[in-house]
Order: sequence, then C-alpha cells, then structure tokens
Amino acid sequence: MRLLLVEDTVDVADAIVASFENRGDAVDHVSSVDEAAGALAVQDYDVIILDIGLPDGLGTEVLASLRDRRKATPVLMLTARSDIEDRVAALDKGADDYLIKPFDLRELHARVRAMLRRQDVDRSGIIAFGDITFDPAGLTVEVNGSPVSLARREINVLEILLANRERVVAKDKLLERLYSFNDEDVSPNAVELYVGRLRKKLCHSRIRIKTLRGLGYQMLDED
Repeated sequence: MRLLLVEDTVDVADAIVASFENRGDAVDHVSSVDEAAGALAVQDYDVIILDIGLPDGLGTEVLASLRDRRKATPVLMLTARSDIEDRVAALDKGADDYLIKPFDLRELHARVRAMLRRQDVDRSGIIAFGDITFDPAGLTVEVNGSPVSLARREINVLEILLANRERVVAKDKLLERLYSFNDEDVSPNAVELYVGRLRKKLCHSRIRIKTLRGLGYQMLDED
C-alpha cells in the first residue's frame, strides 16, 4: 500500500511514517498544501492521511481539489480541533473519516484498513483466496490453515496481488506501491526479487503467481 501523509507536526509525522513503514507500506510525507498538490499531481495513492491545519492553508483545500478532479481516494482527516463544525465540514467536503489528536496509532491503522475495506465488496477484515488466508491487521498469512512466515515487502506484494486477484498487475504498478519517493536504489529488479521469494514461500498453495511477459503478474487459483 502507498500512502500520502500531509502533516506539518514533525513528531506526529515521524511516528505515523515509522508505524506504516514498519508494516511494509510506502509513505510519502509532505507538510503543506502546496507540497501535497505537487505529490498528487504525479502520483496516485491508496490512502491519504491529511491534517486540517497546515502552514499555508487548510487540508480541506487539498481534499476539495481531489474531489473536484473526481478522485475517490480514501481520505482520513487529522485535526487538533474539537469543534464539531470543522469535522462536519471535512466530511461534507468528501472526507471518509477523521481522527482527533492525540490518537493511538493502532486506531489510525484500524481506520485506514476500514476505509480500504469499504472500497471493496468484501467488508470483512480477513482476505481469503483459494487456500490462502491473509489478515491485514495481524499481518499473518496461512496456507490451508498453516502459518507462513513472510518478510514485510513480501507481505506488501501479497496484499497488492490479493487486492487485484485474477487481474494483471503491471510491474511498474507494483514498484510504485512498494516504495516511496525517499527510497533509494529502487529498480524493477526488486519487484522480480520479492515476487520470486513470495512464490517459493507459497509453493505448497494451489495459488499461482503467473508472469505475463511485458504485462506484469497475475494471481490465480489453479484448483
């Protein structure tokens, strides 16, 4: 998953970035309305976490611009304001959820997962495909009920392929979901490496990750 975090409070931003990166997600962090507009002009995101009060304006400006362009990206607003009017205004402008500072990072992660579930037909927290079961909250994977140990990037690849199961996912798409702007030494070979490792660890599953040369990867149930 690739997220955009728009937050100008350094300690809050650092904690959020670290928590998602520890999970294996890619996070681009900016701290102003202008920087957010620049990031959104060149990159699509799975989720946006957006502070309301920013140095050069309001996060709701970013939200309004996003919705005006008919982008349905899930947006969670962060606010230090307890005024109900501010929260209602954010929701009316197209926010999917909000959190009042200070908050527990576990709740932030749970709300992000809930927003992503609402984008899918399956509202349950567990993702099942074939004989694979993936729990995004606990970051656990089972094949036929037996646990499989995966590294963070391998989990990230699995999550992306499961979200697009039976559809072809381009290598470039996988690459941009795995790494943020700040990651160094990123190459398409990294995608091949993690897909290869994931295949080996799922070798006892009936699920197959098919390579379509020049197109990308496709996760299929070969039962």
